[in-house]
Amino acid sequence: MEGITTNYNTKETLIRLFGENRPEELPAMARLREQAMEAFVQNGFPHTKLEKWRNTDLSRSLNHAFIFPLEPASDGTEPEDIFRCDVPGFNTHMVSLLNGRVIDQGNTLPQAAEGVIVCSMAEAFEKYKDLIERHYAKYAGFGDNAMIALNTAFARDGVFIFIPDNVEVSRIVQTVNLIHSTEPVFVQPRNLVIMGRNSSLRLVMCDDSVDNNVGFINSVSEFVLAENARLDHYKLQNKNDHSALINNSAFHLEAGANLSTSAISLNGGLIRNETRVLLNGRSSHADVLGAYLMDRHQHIDNQVFIDHAVSDCTSNELFKGILDDSASGVFNGHILVRKDAQRTNAYQNNKNILISDKAVIDTKPFLEIYADDVKCSHGATVGQLDAEAMFYLRSRGISASNARMLLMYAFVAEIVNRISIPELRERIDDLVKKRLRGELSVCDQCVLHCNSREQKIAFDIDMSKI
Repeated sequence: MEGITTNYNTKETLIRLFGENRPEELPAMARLREQAMEAFVQNGFPHTKLEKWRNTDLSRSLNHAFIFPLEPASDGTEPEDIFRCDVPGFNTHMVSLLNGRVIDQGNTLPQAAEGVIVCSMAEAFEKYKDLIERHYAKYAGFGDNAMIALNTAFARDGVFIFIPDNVEVSRIVQTVNLIHSTEPVFVQPRNLVIMGRNSSLRLVMCDDSVDNNVGFINSVSEFVLAENARLDHYKLQNKNDHSALINNSAFHLEAGANLSTSAISLNGGLIRNETRVLLNGRSSHADVLGAYLMDRHQHIDNQVFIDHAVSDCTSNELFKGILDDSASGVFNGHILVRKDAQRTNAYQNNKNILISDKAVIDTKPFLEIYADDVKCSHGATVGQLDAEAMFYLRSRGISASNARMLLMYAFVAEIVNRISIPELRERIDDLVKKRLRGELSVCDQCVLHCNSREQKIAFDIDMSKI
């Protein structure tokens, strides 16, 4: 792989790398990269002395001699050589990224004739400069976020999606972000999704590993939803235990826009999902959901900030997690209701089950309210499996291990059942069952891969009892 070897926990090396490898682009983009690099140099990599990073330590994940891929893979690798997504009936328009660069599969979205654009960011920088200048780096601010600043300074590629006004994209768009390298690799994919008025899109974004080698992904995605746009968004994560994934997502909603976003984290050495939602138009709504299943020494960190900037907006936030062995987790939810955001409805909840006495979760739901005509609530729970429910299952001849698995499945199913795409919901349901049985690993190769020939698990239990 063409690239530069460097230890990424030194700012001096990154400064040199930035100066020696500047792409040819618009002056405005060049200035933006310089500003982002200045912000990163000023702040440096996040550390545990920062309040937002107090419980997530990046030092071990950064302590490698990484390869920085400067060009797309030139070894003739094809997506189908390393990736399978065998989900019956799940017909998507797939865009694959290998080591941070889009692999051109030559397929075009059927609705391209209606003005729908799905391409690489590298192509968008060349062909759609007006859209890039209008929207790029306008929603994911890097002033106080060093990882977004680093991405903005170094990003070369990612996925660009544009939906014109009054267009409903009928086909599901799926992006698959793969890391495949014999050497530690550090990638910075950048995604931008622009949705016009009265448009709609279903988007599935997968982060996956195809081996157990070290990888560090610092991903930034920006989404802008114009008036009455509808986005159904899923983030699916199944990384190996040697990988780190920092995922920043910024959603900007105008009047009447409707967002549903779900993060399903099944595996990963270190995962941090930072989600920012700005409700900037009246009657906009956001559902922000998440489920995470962590074990061994895995670490998950979910940071959610929902900004109610105007009146008559609603949001619903629900995250549920199961942690086993020596796994650790963080949840930090922050809802801001501004002074003029009257008639706001905002709900926030985080529920966790700790299977072992070594598992740890730090949860902090938080409301910041400056309006007086609001309905807001927040809560957090941390506990073990319910003893009465265990007794109910055991009294019906179910073994202790199966009873534990059933209770955990019922706990997570509340999130899985909200997936609106039937084929995806069925496959994620199967994956959750496999994960709880300890059978899901990176060897499955695809976060959506599920062998349809396997016998399905049937739970003939009155779930209302548990």
